[in-house]
Amino acid sequence: MKLLAAMSGGVDSAVAAARAVDAGHDVTGVHLALSPSPAAARQGARGCCTLEDARDARRAADVLGIPFYVWDMHERFGADVVDDFVAEYAAGRTPNPCLRCNEKIKFAAVLDRAVALGFDAVVTGHHARLSGGVLRRSVDPAKDQSYVLAVLSAAQLSRAVFPLGDSTKDDVRREAASRGLAVAAKPDSHDVCFIADGDTRGFLARRLGEAPGDIVDAESGEVLGRHEGTFGFTIGQRRGLRLSRPAAGGQPRYVLSISPVSNTVTVGRAGLLDVHTVHAGVPLWPSGRPALPFRGTAQLRAHGALSPATARLEAGSLVVELAEPQRGIAAGQAVVLYDDDRVIGSATVRSTRSVVPA
Repeated sequence: MKLLAAMSGGVDSAVAAARAVDAGHDVTGVHLALSPSPAAARQGARGCCTLEDARDARRAADVLGIPFYVWDMHERFGADVVDDFVAEYAAGRTPNPCLRCNEKIKFAAVLDRAVALGFDAVVTGHHARLSGGVLRRSVDPAKDQSYVLAVLSAAQLSRAVFPLGDSTKDDVRREAASRGLAVAAKPDSHDVCFIADGDTRGFLARRLGEAPGDIVDAESGEVLGRHEGTFGFTIGQRRGLRLSRPAAGGQPRYVLSISPVSNTVTVGRAGLLDVHTVHAGVPLWPSGRPALPFRGTAQLRAHGALSPATARLEAGSLVVELAEPQRGIAAGQAVVLYDDDRVIGSATVRSTRSVVPA
């Protein structure tokens, strides 16, 4: 096959491209320039799409002996990922930009261009498996990325290649070193890739401006403090609240809800974070709609715990009942359903419901 290898400048994408070459495919490497003004160097394990990353990707392509190009996609990335990220926080939701990037950039914009240029599929370094068109977890649970790929349609998965799903991250690094790839020991990127300094609150404040409001106790209604903008908070957050005193008995308080309309952040004790029911949007079934109600497991964060769950549809939208309550689930995140290691479906969380403890 004629394959386009998306090369980020990291070890995973370099080894994925190498394995595609070894498999006898006609491989071309491409690095996505996603920033309008890439910095000259990364900040440790933070940031991506820097000049350093582009150079590392080119060096890897040279070692593999494959053609290499840089595609400037910063405008599309800015509109579909960065602007969406800001808008979601402004609306009181907590987005996952990796999900949006996979959906809108790597397997929409890039795949569309690749097909138009005559490529059969796109190769990436994601840790996940594809078997008969079915998306499955990686054999390395610590690095599994099936959650952030669950937004892909069956058509997109049919043109995706994930060569690393049967390997652990340690295996990948050892292979990179044996191949002479300089990125073998390069740190993985963490946090939000387009916020290199890790200061999400500062990034959002520069985009949205400060909007002071009250921090209110969920049970008493008492105003406990002030904030500079609801966008600076996420459900389940404990640090940075700057409250005058703890809850009764010295218990810490956590963010329970965020309301941009009233400009209020509501806080309370940990038990109030437990979520039993998730109301989500219209689901995507990448391998076809299962028999409903579906009984399997649900994951609600990229590295979150699994919970036995039952899923059904109400007016076309997904409702998931969790057998084991999950703590701190926020609107804007994704709920992904699994049957063992197989991705069944996904949807965006709209709201949650809890059984309030006494």
